[in-house]
Amino acid sequence: MMRRFASIGLGLALLAAGCSRAGDGEVVVALKPDKDPDRMHQEQRALETWLAERLDRPARVVIPTSGAVIIEGLANGTIDAAYISATEMIQARDAGFATLLLAGEIDGKTSYSSYWVSLKEKPYESVADLRDRRIAFSSRSSTSGFIVPFWDLHKQGLVEEGGRPEDFFGQGNVWYGIGYVTAVERVLAGEAEAAAVSYYVLDEDRHLTAEQRDRLKKVAEQGPVPTHVIAVRRGVDDETRAGLRRVFLELNEEGSTELRDKIFTSKLVEVDEEEHLGGLFEEIRLATQPMR
Repeated sequence: MMRRFASIGLGLALLAAGCSRAGDGEVVVALKPDKDPDRMHQEQRALETWLAERLDRPARVVIPTSGAVIIEGLANGTIDAAYISATEMIQARDAGFATLLLAGEIDGKTSYSSYWVSLKEKPYESVADLRDRRIAFSSRSSTSGFIVPFWDLHKQGLVEEGGRPEDFFGQGNVWYGIGYVTAVERVLAGEAEAAAVSYYVLDEDRHLTAEQRDRLKKVAEQGPVPTHVIAVRRGVDDETRAGLRRVFLELNEEGSTELRDKIFTSKLVEVDEEEHLGGLFEEIRLATQPMR
């Protein structure tokens, strides 16, 4: 997977480097499509207003269909900044398309847990109970919804080096969504026995309704998972980069945290890029290596 992003090509990398918008031009920010579409469109409009007012320039917030589309936008210059997973940040950085601007901080930490969730009435008490069962991953690039859960299967000896999720769950039993909600919806509809998602999908009132969450339980927990980040396209000029950092950090101020939490789920902080992303190397290697 990582090689696929890296091979988008020199032409895109050169285009990205040459597409820095002027300091008063439109700024385009992308959000991952990992929530209910109606809620995301409300957040989209609210963030557009916030950015335009505080940057004093036009701003547009877009919700592409996947993290892969966001990375392509960072590569070709159509997206200036994006809220993406740590795994997607590594892919964009290693391909030369983006750098890390800010990261989420949850309860004083820049990491969180991944959960396997199922319906409450199901008998599952550990991930080992899910052998030969239909499951849903949040997406192929999701850190908490695929990369770390797959690594955990390997650590537990449930999947061998070079193996595939199907080796444990069974052929035809593995499904990939385009976000947390799509994976959980498979469980709620009885189309999957369990889903791999971030802890806050179950524990917090941000992605699901109270009724949906009440039907679910945690089957297993794995991690730590580096928090999501705000990435900035490498070709963005210094003035725009500094402005984006400033206005995103202003979301931490009193009176603005409600909007921040709806969109980014947590406080936004400055971090060392290498320290934040470094722990994922082995997990990504396992998930992106050629599988038997």
